[in-house]
Amino acid sequence: MSNWLRSPRSWLSPPPPAPPLPAHEIARRYPWFRWAVLESTFLGYATFYVVRNNLSTVAKDVGGALHYDHDMIGSILAVSAITYGIGKFVMGAVSDRSNARTFMALGLVLTALCNFAFGAVASYPLHLALWALNGFVQGMGWPPCGRAMGHWFSVRERGSVFAAWNIAHNVGGGIAGVMAAWAAGSWGWQYAFHIPAVLALVGAGYILLRLHDTPQSVGLPSIEVYRNDFTAHERHHGTGEIDLSFRELLVVHVLRNRALWFVAIANFFVYVVRYSMLDWGPTYLREVKGGSLESGGLAIMVIEFAGIPSTLLMGWLSDRLGGRRGMVSLLCMIPILFAFWGILLNPPGRLWLDFTLLGVVGFFVYPPVMLLGVSALDLTSKKAVGTAAGFVGLFGYMGRTAQAKGFGWMVHHYRDTLGLVAGWNLVLYAILACTVAAILLLALTWNQRPRG
Repeated sequence: MSNWLRSPRSWLSPPPPAPPLPAHEIARRYPWFRWAVLESTFLGYATFYVVRNNLSTVAKDVGGALHYDHDMIGSILAVSAITYGIGKFVMGAVSDRSNARTFMALGLVLTALCNFAFGAVASYPLHLALWALNGFVQGMGWPPCGRAMGHWFSVRERGSVFAAWNIAHNVGGGIAGVMAAWAAGSWGWQYAFHIPAVLALVGAGYILLRLHDTPQSVGLPSIEVYRNDFTAHERHHGTGEIDLSFRELLVVHVLRNRALWFVAIANFFVYVVRYSMLDWGPTYLREVKGGSLESGGLAIMVIEFAGIPSTLLMGWLSDRLGGRRGMVSLLCMIPILFAFWGILLNPPGRLWLDFTLLGVVGFFVYPPVMLLGVSALDLTSKKAVGTAAGFVGLFGYMGRTAQAKGFGWMVHHYRDTLGLVAGWNLVLYAILACTVAAILLLALTWNQRPRG
């Protein structure tokens, strides 16, 4: 694999620098290209979510039709999560030496094919394998976005710009739940995978039309030159425009980066909290609180859309606080603790209160998700952002894997001895414990600021 990492196929390789444009053309074109990059990566990444978060909404329907129990569904969710984490890490390293445009478009095509196949078969081993493969190729989504954004937006813009961009998670994730519920309710569970797959193919074509790799590839100067926005590190060492070897990317900029380790481990528990209700919320509401297929899809949208205003606000706030992403993330985790405690205590029949508390979870969990990702950019060279983001993301999706498999096993195992409701209550206690762990670990990043 190392030879492939050093020598990607030519059509995936970064485009060479174009001849420099005259000053008046730079002033005219730079804003337009920046908008095109922001908009295309936003829409493209939102589309990745549509073909990733569709299973949880219809998990009960797939299980009912094919006789899959909670543990089996948990295994499908878990294998997808761990392969996504691995894919994000591996593809992050590949993306740092690839053309963001063709790399991201290829990822959308491959995940669309996985979704088409998943809806076309009715075999548990095949579903397990296909969703594992889908998770891996989904790793081709975030790294090229991080690469492109890191080249087109400066360090001092990242909190605010990434906050706006990060809404793509919420838009795509929210649409995924509603679209999957609508498609499954109208034509059957298979269409919860087929219809999003068609949308992913359209998204791939759009990425090829609109996304551009680096400013230099279209004849523009680096973002630091354009904005005269250099950190102290860049003034002393340069802007890091020389391509790095795979060893430099992985060992020097990631594995030896102690601050990045703190962020990555904290991200493990933040992702347990984030995905607990995204993966299991629809099933939990239907089995414990009297919800329906449609209310399960709506719950996903509530969680996702609630994170939009808070992500914008907290991203802006983290910039105003000198890039202290860890401090802002810690403060956001505290209300989540009380929200999950409220969900645990709320009896069936008051679904409106569960939705309100899920909205609180969504409002406060997405700023840490975004800010810890931005921390990966803050703490390394912009030539290594894909690798660093993949490393932090790997820990996050190890957390998602742990909750997907662990929570499914808990419900399946304890429903026969303690009862279904008691099994779900144990899941909620585990979520509360992980929230506390996230708070304690984020305390270690309280004073962390961008390098330089």
